[in-house]
Amino acid sequence: MDADFLIIGGGIAGISAAARLSELGSVIVLEAEDVLAHHASSRSAALYEPRYGAPAVVGLSMASEAAFRAMPGVLSPRGLMLVAKAEARAAFERDLEAMAFTEVSLDEARAMVPILNPEVVALAGYAAHAEDVDTDLLVQGFAREAKGRGALVVTKARATAIARDGAGWRVSTGAGEFSARMIVNAAGAWADHVAGMAGVRPLGFTPYRRSMARIPAPGGLDVSRWPMMFGPGEDWYAKPDAGALIVSPAEEDLMEPHDAWADDMVLAEGLARYEEMVTEPVTRLLASWAGLRTFSPDRVLVIGPDVREPGFFWLAGQGGYGFQTCPAASRLAADLIGGRAPEIDVDLVAALSPARFG
Repeated sequence: MDADFLIIGGGIAGISAAARLSELGSVIVLEAEDVLAHHASSRSAALYEPRYGAPAVVGLSMASEAAFRAMPGVLSPRGLMLVAKAEARAAFERDLEAMAFTEVSLDEARAMVPILNPEVVALAGYAAHAEDVDTDLLVQGFAREAKGRGALVVTKARATAIARDGAGWRVSTGAGEFSARMIVNAAGAWADHVAGMAGVRPLGFTPYRRSMARIPAPGGLDVSRWPMMFGPGEDWYAKPDAGALIVSPAEEDLMEPHDAWADDMVLAEGLARYEEMVTEPVTRLLASWAGLRTFSPDRVLVIGPDVREPGFFWLAGQGGYGFQTCPAASRLAADLIGGRAPEIDVDLVAALSPARFG
């Protein structure tokens, strides 16, 4: 065998797992693209908001906090603001409660984000517990840790065939053939496709497109200290980024796995929803892009050995939560593979297990 663990996918899920599994044995990471974190991981809004998502996702995000605090420079203050029209009070209050926001006055909100339109915005909530994630620092840190223990990271290595090879697996790629005793499926939008190649029953992962636009700082203002903003039900969001704003329609459009790009009409609709809430119009785009957020049927990550094929380990379905859950998710994967008692609660382990799908 070339390695103990063969990880298919070099996004944040795969590379964080490589760092943790390199403590247990030899690791090879196969990334289909030229660089790590090319697809969803490079197109993330990059926010650590641990109260965002389904209960099991929140549990995993909360369990990641201590590890984040131990990584100098990975997290930095941002804050999160919810803004709404008066008629959206019901949806506003649902989000306010679910994400532990505090309602603030419009004057307080405009002190933080001066472009909010006082003739439209009637409701505002704020939470300080959301923080920016330096995604490049995080990815490169995990990669450096894995390689420091001898892990091999192979790019331009898209899996084209997977077969049982005695007690392990053999994976054919454009960069050659690789074998290992265990496969870790961290293939993002391609997770079910990888399972199918391995003769493992797919679990029903669904990729959804999310588009983003980068626009100049409104009115030439300094946006560096503004919180991330979003509308009730997350029908748009805007976030400071390197002196500009990224604005998203926060859409979920069903897609086949591919290298996604933004839909101009969908992007225009999202920008219009953002513009309605502010006093500064969008005059031009600096860039636009899209990523695929891939969910399991219950929208919760899947972490654990396949029910029928224990040599095939699922680490998939990160949705929009990959970065904020990666410390605890990768640790859980290593605990389960290493036969250790997981650090997180047994009920949470069960909620993440592929066994829940039968």
